[in-house]
Amino acid sequence: MKAHDGMYIDGAWRPAAGGDVIDVVNPVDEQVVGQVPAGTALDVDNAVRAARAALPGWAATPPAERAARLTALRDGLVARAGEIAETVTAELGSPLKFSQTVHVGAPIAVAGSYAELAARFAFEEKVGNSVVYQEPIGVVAAITPWNYPLHQIVAKVAPALAAGCTVVLKPAEDTPLTAQLFAEVVDEAGLPAGVFNLVTGLGPVAGQALAEHPDVDLVSFTGSTAVGRRIGALAGAAVKKVALELGGKSANVILPSADLAKAVNVGVANVMSNSGQTCSAWTRMLVHRERYEEAVELARTAAAKYGERIGPVVNAQQQARVRGYIEKGVAEGARLVAGGPEAPRERGYFVSPTVFADVTPEMTIAQEEIFGPVLAILPYEDEDDALRIANGTVYGLAGAVWAGDEAEAVAFARRMETGQVDINGGRFNPLAPFGGYKQSGVGRELGSHGLAEYLQTKSLQF
Repeated sequence: MKAHDGMYIDGAWRPAAGGDVIDVVNPVDEQVVGQVPAGTALDVDNAVRAARAALPGWAATPPAERAARLTALRDGLVARAGEIAETVTAELGSPLKFSQTVHVGAPIAVAGSYAELAARFAFEEKVGNSVVYQEPIGVVAAITPWNYPLHQIVAKVAPALAAGCTVVLKPAEDTPLTAQLFAEVVDEAGLPAGVFNLVTGLGPVAGQALAEHPDVDLVSFTGSTAVGRRIGALAGAAVKKVALELGGKSANVILPSADLAKAVNVGVANVMSNSGQTCSAWTRMLVHRERYEEAVELARTAAAKYGERIGPVVNAQQQARVRGYIEKGVAEGARLVAGGPEAPRERGYFVSPTVFADVTPEMTIAQEEIFGPVLAILPYEDEDDALRIANGTVYGLAGAVWAGDEAEAVAFARRMETGQVDINGGRFNPLAPFGGYKQSGVGRELGSHGLAEYLQTKSLQF
């Protein structure tokens, strides 16, 4: 695709207020593949004004009509799936097949789910002598990350539109071309002008201006816990609603009765997927001491298969960060069984698929989110020990439990302090709520729980 040199505001591409631009770099070969404008507070203000002006009309649009626009949006994503996948691959570096199946496939499913939900959701109900209405919260600021550039956009924009809200999107500066393509699809879907607006720019400039804007009613942010804290503080000071999808350090708990080979192989695949750039990745594998060395050998063998198969991380800064964590793991005494800090290629932001054994719960690599293809394997003595380790971080986003008996796995999962747990390799469900306990966030995305984030409640008594 050719990059736009303006912002999508009030139903048209308009020149940016300033002249600064952001280079978009392909992480595979470090070549510039496009440029987008670096938005300012003035661009943000123009976009929020457009969203505010469009709000009364869109909020009053019947849910069936909103559903029809979302169906058109989904159909537009389907029609341009090939172009979107190539764009994601160009700016994120993910292998094309993965871009097609995950980076495009998942958001198409999510967009479709909200088209259906908008049509059948009960926006009003009778409770005794009251009628309770679910009304749109208003103007939504959606601030999205680069790791799943289209999925994260759709997971915010689709429910916001289904609820009757209007949106200003500020996508990550590493992957803005995918966001521009999304804006083109929105334009073709026939949404009224101002209902969806796009401002590209840097987080500390455009993102902050959007989070602080007095005419924004809800800030929905996905990204690091550090930035989430700042956005939460800004939103809290202005008494506006905030939804935060933040970091994770999810535990993959393999109970003694589990099919060890399957649990380890799926666990390694989960961590290497998207080059480890997944907030919900199972980056800690917990194995009973009696089967520990067997699991380590299985993980070593599995990791070796990913050497040529995974893409780079998104940029030079992330590459340096991940390699720094690998060096820290070695320095703190963990045993390196696969990969290491050395860059596997001369060009591109690649990191070797890395596996650590003999990791203790207090090590940095067992506590902090690395966001790269790095797995830490920890031994445990018994189930209570495993639970202590699994729950022993500030995060609680996702996790996995494997056991020979499903009921045994479920009983353990119910004791985990985390928002989502996969039982014996359960598949991702775009209708199930996604979000975290503790410092992994506030609120939920996807399905009816995701729609509820964009609604506020009014009751009339009779």
